[in-house]
Amino acid sequence: MKILVTGAGGFVGKNLCEALKNIRDGKDRRFPELSIEEIFRYTRESTAEELARYCVEADFVFHLAGVNRPERTEEFREGNVTLTETLLDALKTAGNRCPVMISSSVQASLSGRFGDSAYGRSKREGEELCFAYAKETGARVLVYRFPNLFGKWCRPNYNSAVATFCHNIARDLPIRVNDPSVELELLYIDDLVAEMLLALQGKEHRARFEDVTAVFDEDGPYCACPVTHRATLGEIVALLRRFREQPETLLLPEIPAGSFAKKLYSAYLSYLPPERAVFPLTMHSDARGSFTELLKSAACGQFSVNISRPGITKGQHWHNSKWELFIVVSGHALIRQRRIGSEEILEFEVSGEKIEAVHMLPGYTHSIVNLSDTEDLVTLMWANECFDPANPDTFREDV
Repeated sequence: MKILVTGAGGFVGKNLCEALKNIRDGKDRRFPELSIEEIFRYTRESTAEELARYCVEADFVFHLAGVNRPERTEEFREGNVTLTETLLDALKTAGNRCPVMISSSVQASLSGRFGDSAYGRSKREGEELCFAYAKETGARVLVYRFPNLFGKWCRPNYNSAVATFCHNIARDLPIRVNDPSVELELLYIDDLVAEMLLALQGKEHRARFEDVTAVFDEDGPYCACPVTHRATLGEIVALLRRFREQPETLLLPEIPAGSFAKKLYSAYLSYLPPERAVFPLTMHSDARGSFTELLKSAACGQFSVNISRPGITKGQHWHNSKWELFIVVSGHALIRQRRIGSEEILEFEVSGEKIEAVHMLPGYTHSIVNLSDTEDLVTLMWANECFDPANPDTFREDV
């Protein structure tokens, strides 16, 4: 299959082309039914002759090129209508009736606050050209109306508030929010690319639109991505500020699978400047070695790393309710545990040669000793709750 992507240098085009390349090159094997031979990338630098040649050979067209922030209003029509006409004419000239997917916008509904949108009018005209083309040629046309898009590689300070917020907050630059209560419908780039790959397989989600709302309908004239999220500007900014604080608090955000927060965190991280891709951790050191907190989670506790010098014993305390896992990743150690009020001792000899996780049991005082005379002992430690100085639940007692 040969695929033409117009707007290949843009935000959506770049993400789609990389996904197609991974399939073509056998790096992404989730789509055995897709055999991609060639990807034709049409960008601002491409020529009319190249477009004509691509339209002869293409088996599927993703028409993503368009204009949304022009210097002149007339450019809306040039980028969103004239280019679409040129593409469809080239396909007709080539006698190529391959499927065509076109990226439109909910602004093309021309409803509500979009009623006087020059951008929306140009996208609506582009839609109508595609519908007319389908009627004339019998080609399969997929007109997708997108809400607000966000994700990696989206250009900040352009037409995406989320991209601008991510970029600026990651750099401690000011942002402007006129009304925090304004709610956005948001489509994450990976969800969009997943939908476009379904479209490539003939499994697109059809819909009709009631104003700006997609109503999924197998007989609908439009297409839409079934996975979107709604969040207010205030909620978005609050999440991003929490992400920004993570290097200081070590607290990981709550990011359930499939959640908007998880996708926004991935987007935010992609905007970090190089100097903020690394952050220092506080190492508490003494003659025995060191202890460093790594990451914390409000719901799932915290990770730390403990380094013990040769022959050193650490621990010698117990907890009522807190439990921990000790994982020796380098060195040779003996973990000992004794239930409070008992003389019986449990012993676990562990080493980095065979990595194991050992539970520190509630109600058992425990210790870990470095059995080596020459090498440091490195132990990853997980506790089911973050340390609370007001309620430490830690009591000194030798094993």
